[in-house]
Amino acid sequence: MDARFTAEQDEIRRTLRELLLKRCGPEEVRSAVRTGAGHDAGLWETLAQQLGLPGLALPTAYGGVGCSFADLALACEESGRVLAPSPLLATAALAAPLILALGTDAQRAGLLPRIAAGELTAALAVPGAGLPTALGLVGDNGGDWAGGGRAGGVQARPGEEGGWRLYGEVERVLDGHSAGLLLVAAHTGGFARARTRIFLVTEGAQGLVRMRQTSLDETRAQGRVQLRQVRAELLGEEGGDVLGALASVGDTAAAVLAVEAVGAADRALERTVAHVRQREQFGRAIGSFQAVKHRLADVYVRVQAARSAAYYAAWAAGAGAGGERVGGLALAQGLEALSTAAAEAIQLHGGIGFTWEHEAQLYFKRAAGDELLFGPVHRLRAYAADAARLFDGAEVAV
Repeated sequence: MDARFTAEQDEIRRTLRELLLKRCGPEEVRSAVRTGAGHDAGLWETLAQQLGLPGLALPTAYGGVGCSFADLALACEESGRVLAPSPLLATAALAAPLILALGTDAQRAGLLPRIAAGELTAALAVPGAGLPTALGLVGDNGGDWAGGGRAGGVQARPGEEGGWRLYGEVERVLDGHSAGLLLVAAHTGGFARARTRIFLVTEGAQGLVRMRQTSLDETRAQGRVQLRQVRAELLGEEGGDVLGALASVGDTAAAVLAVEAVGAADRALERTVAHVRQREQFGRAIGSFQAVKHRLADVYVRVQAARSAAYYAAWAAGAGAGGERVGGLALAQGLEALSTAAAEAIQLHGGIGFTWEHEAQLYFKRAAGDELLFGPVHRLRAYAADAARLFDGAEVAV
């Protein structure tokens, strides 16, 4: 493994950081999340059409740049630093890889070039609180997270005129209220022969009702999707390995999320260090007190350790290292580092750190919100340990 970044990767980081510092300050973030879509459409157009971020990890045959997931992760690290609200995660890290893995040739050719060009955003809709299980991050993916077959979740039945009809409701879908394409996980075959499949639902389909939901982290826009006998198209062919594809996408998406969390943690620490150098108490900067130095040193160590884990997970995903499956563990470490960095930022900023006007609370909410969406840290770690058979046959001395 070569740990050095390539010249192209350094250029991606530099260009994106310069753009986001100009276009995505704290006030711009607050304005963007108050829009109906939950993000700045102009900024998304720039990211997509000028920088090609949605197609960064897509093959050139489908209009993509042809880079690896490691490059996409580095781009997300920069967007994570400023908590930029955008459809990038839902579209490029969750939906597009599933279309690439499961879609037919016609589906890939029809959808992926539009995604790469930024003309089409997409979202993955998994019923209930099953997203981290469906992605294979907190438990074995057995397919039962999509609904019970008789009731609950989303049900799919063959339509009288051909195709499929979906019925059910999905909550907490990332960008589900605004995405132009929905990838909906649903059960087919009733109770006795239930199978999980993924269906394509386009914006404006008859019977599709969507609304934005209030979320803990406003920079992660989420929506409720109601399906009332909605016409849908099966993603891929009959017999496709849906569960395997979801688990594979989950590992790479977790690596991207881990690097994004590290970027946010690094920025929170950076802002805190700058503040303690300026804020004075008892006639001297509070950053000169040993207790404050120790606290920030602990945060720095956590962030650097999380960065190492996240970069390795992104490299493993980009290199296609079979059997690595380290994304969930890296995500746990990244979220823990972000939570710690944000908590210390709130504490060391004193009275202003607790206010809605200051950006420190946004970083804390990002860590808490991602834990709710993608699995608590302790479950991510526990499943990673089980998958690695870490404690098989181990005897605990008392």
